Amino acid sequence: MKLSRLALAVAFLPSAQAIAETPTYDQALKLADTVVTANRDVQSRAQTSAATSVFTRADIDRLQVRSVAELLERVPGVSVTRTGGVGSLTSVFLRGTSTAQTLVLVDGQRIAAASSGTSSLEFLSPEQIERVEVVRGARSALYGSDAIGGVIQIFTRQGDGDGLKPYARLGAGSDSTFERSLGLSGGDQRTRFNLGAALDDTQGFDTTRDGFGSNGDEDAFRNRSLSMNLSHRFNDDWQAGFSALDQRGQVEYDDVFSGSLPTTDFQLSSASGFVDGNFSEVWNSRLQIGHSEDKRDTSNDLAGGGDSQFNTYHDSASWVNTLAVTETQQVLLGADWYEDTLHSDTDFTEQSRWNQAGFVQHRYNGEVFSTELGMRHDKNQQFGSENTWNGALTVALNARNDLVFSYSEGFRAPTFNDLYYPDFCFDGFCFPSANPDLQPEKSKNYEIQWRNRYSDSGSLELSLYRIDLDDAIVLDQDFIPQNIQTARINGFEAALQQELFGWQGNLALGLIDPRDRDSGHTLARRAKRTLSLDLDRSFGLFSLGAGWRAVSGRYDDADNNEELAGYGVLGLRGSWQATPEVALDVKLDNLFDQDYAEADYSTPNGRFGYNTPGRTALFAVTWTPAL
Repeated sequence: MKLSRLALAVAFLPSAQAIAETPTYDQALKLADTVVTANRDVQSRAQTSAATSVFTRADIDRLQVRSVAELLERVPGVSVTRTGGVGSLTSVFLRGTSTAQTLVLVDGQRIAAASSGTSSLEFLSPEQIERVEVVRGARSALYGSDAIGGVIQIFTRQGDGDGLKPYARLGAGSDSTFERSLGLSGGDQRTRFNLGAALDDTQGFDTTRDGFGSNGDEDAFRNRSLSMNLSHRFNDDWQAGFSALDQRGQVEYDDVFSGSLPTTDFQLSSASGFVDGNFSEVWNSRLQIGHSEDKRDTSNDLAGGGDSQFNTYHDSASWVNTLAVTETQQVLLGADWYEDTLHSDTDFTEQSRWNQAGFVQHRYNGEVFSTELGMRHDKNQQFGSENTWNGALTVALNARNDLVFSYSEGFRAPTFNDLYYPDFCFDGFCFPSANPDLQPEKSKNYEIQWRNRYSDSGSLELSLYRIDLDDAIVLDQDFIPQNIQTARINGFEAALQQELFGWQGNLALGLIDPRDRDSGHTLARRAKRTLSLDLDRSFGLFSLGAGWRAVSGRYDDADNNEELAGYGVLGLRGSWQATPEVALDVKLDNLFDQDYAEADYSTPNGRFGYNTPGRTALFAVTWTPAL
């Protein structure tokens, strides 16, 4: 299945129709039917060519989620694995790609650790989140490195500009779990702000099953979070804003090799500021600068053993310009710069690198069809230059049905561990642990979508896609990273929304076949089938909801020798607006106390699956006093 770039360019020549007016950036973050991440600009979800999923603050409250992972499990084509309970290492496989092959942003800032390339989603408190957007499919033509599987963007909580609104929440539940949060939001037509703080802790449970060494203890988690968001509109054309998020705490886990009692002190933070304005009726410009940090300090109870520190510092700047060339056509022009710096007690041969890029994208919206064509050029201090392309054609079959044909390219730069990790030395002999000659992983993505708005209360979205991955980085027989793996991922996704007899239903289905093309093996830890179903209904002051998640079996190793069984988990939730200012929530997870594992591990006593939470309950009170 070959699709040349020239053919794409010819196919996407413009025609005519007015581009619908869209809300401002801050307004869009409050709406369920808009998306910002797909094209780095405010768009109606119906207009964007990318497959997207959006969770608003109202969704977070309704679903009573305790982690970002609980939201992502409701996205078609997403498989999540955890090595225990809340705060444990969380991996997200978007459309069968690895965790490091999905770009994660917080208010536009990359948060991945430079050493491993993974993002610490397990440390993000839902209480500080306004919105989560997931773009499924490669987006490197707009974002550069890491956006092979897609992009996950998290927006910090925002005020609505309607006076002062304080809020406080107290929760208590199983495993000695306590959740406390408070905040104040408000503003007027020109200024909006939100200040929030939260403290979550749990005694947890024993995440391992082997009883080796000290592994029989409970693994606790404590997380303190702060967020701030402020924006001010100077006039009808110009506004500026600032946002900040800080998460820090400690997580306990089991050392499956030595049986010690390790802990990790963590800090995950980001800060960014922007200026957004209209130079003219046809030219909008947004300048944003930011900084993020991922700090991990691990220690254990063994005398002088196992301590480590890995701190990533990320600085960035972006400039995005939207030009309304005609009433039917837009051109997006932008430039990005960022630099990663790694501070560690491990002596990496290099500790920083920069990346600079420019990108352009043309969009046309017509009555019969719409098009999109873009490219990006990245220049990296380590691996040189990389060009990526994307294109899409949307055909309006009628007022309720659209077909979307798209092609996109992705790439992922090697991590600092891959490139610069020091040689391993023992007894006077040294062995290489890194490969400075590595090149970026690359992908080509082909997709067909059908979007059907079959009624005012229902919609269906279907996606059929293929990802060809080349130069994937894996360890060779000498445990040195090499560009040697090729993979092919075929997938199908379905997202259904329907209201029936007062119940609002949301169903997400993902079917994937992720294969290593050399060995024919299924890629490790990817579930081939995932299903999520949520049903919710309000009865005046009461509301009830249920969520069912089903995951097929998966292999936990590249050779497909260790298979984990599939599972299904049912949860119930309810709420009561007792007074205009007080709401009571209750949530039951894993109602039937299913025993399952999402990942396994090896010890001197054998191979075991990590424990996952059994039946748990959480009760919470939310107070929103009127001022």
